[in-house]
Amino acid sequence: MLKKLLRLVFTLVGGIIGYGAFLLTKYLLTISDIGPGRGFTQWQQIGAAIVFVIIFALLFFRLTPSVKRQSQRMAKNIESDLQSYSTNELIAGIAGLVTGLLIAFLISQIYAGIEVDYLPTVLTVLTYLLLGYLGVVVATKKGKEGLAALMAARKATASVAKSKKQSDATPKILDTSVIIDGRISDIMKTGFIEGSIVIPEFVLVELRHIADSSDSLKRNRGRRGLDVLNKIQSEYGVEIYNTAGEKSLDEIPEVDVKLLKLAQIMNGKVVTNDFNLNKVASIKGVEVLNINELANTLKPVVLPGEDMSLFLVKEGKENNQAVAYLDDGTMIVVEDGRRYIGKTIGVTVTSVLQTSAGRMIFGKPARK
Repeated sequence: MLKKLLRLVFTLVGGIIGYGAFLLTKYLLTISDIGPGRGFTQWQQIGAAIVFVIIFALLFFRLTPSVKRQSQRMAKNIESDLQSYSTNELIAGIAGLVTGLLIAFLISQIYAGIEVDYLPTVLTVLTYLLLGYLGVVVATKKGKEGLAALMAARKATASVAKSKKQSDATPKILDTSVIIDGRISDIMKTGFIEGSIVIPEFVLVELRHIADSSDSLKRNRGRRGLDVLNKIQSEYGVEIYNTAGEKSLDEIPEVDVKLLKLAQIMNGKVVTNDFNLNKVASIKGVEVLNINELANTLKPVVLPGEDMSLFLVKEGKENNQAVAYLDDGTMIVVEDGRRYIGKTIGVTVTSVLQTSAGRMIFGKPARK
């Protein structure tokens, strides 16, 4: 259906062009004194017009498949040429073309004063073609360099803003316990800790002493801490803070007290999982980020009165108590549950106690 419609349109276009050719021929004959008044009647002119229309209509009718093939081939060539250019290059080319045409329009106004026949028109056409072409060429070739410079400027601005933001954030000082724990690496990976990460040199010394300990357990913990330290230093650019210039720290023998003193000097925060250090820091007025508190906060909420199915593992500290554990390791103390040890029973939560050291959940066997 579409092919037939296209052929019909081409045939009509051919007929219109044929009639135009007839009018042009009539005009040429008129100005050459061989006009219709010299032997051509009105019916002869109508017949000639019909002949012109039919000839051109048939010609275009026959040429429709060839024109269609050539149009498809030209469209494919244009499409393949356009695919070799990026979107940025196409946008730059269009912008260059528009700019060139605008400049050509301004220049063509100068030609209006020339009183030579056809010369202003010819100069105007040539100016539009030349400046349009130059606009496209210059924009596509220089557009890459300009875009690259713009992207570099944006990256530099973003880098400066990021550096400024990090410098404005409070420094985070890691203690020995949080490095050995290892979870700090995963927390840093999520991006929740902002600002510079500082590890004092005396913390590094303590880690080395622990790694060289004769006790195998301490030695393994120290080596784990050094591995974690190497990982976060290589991935996140952790700074090893040289405390040799801080004379006030040399007089303090204990590492934890040195850590709090350094936090006061740097106006920073201590990152730890040491409960006792957390208490001392609150007395000293030093802000602390305790990752145990973070972990406890992220644990699933358990409300009094909630029922759950638990496997009782062992006896509790008090008489007739039993102990069970949730999937995240939270301990639940079950009153009157001793006789159910080794069994899975329904437990009703009676109370939940949240502390800095962890979460304590108490319950009792559910009523049947």
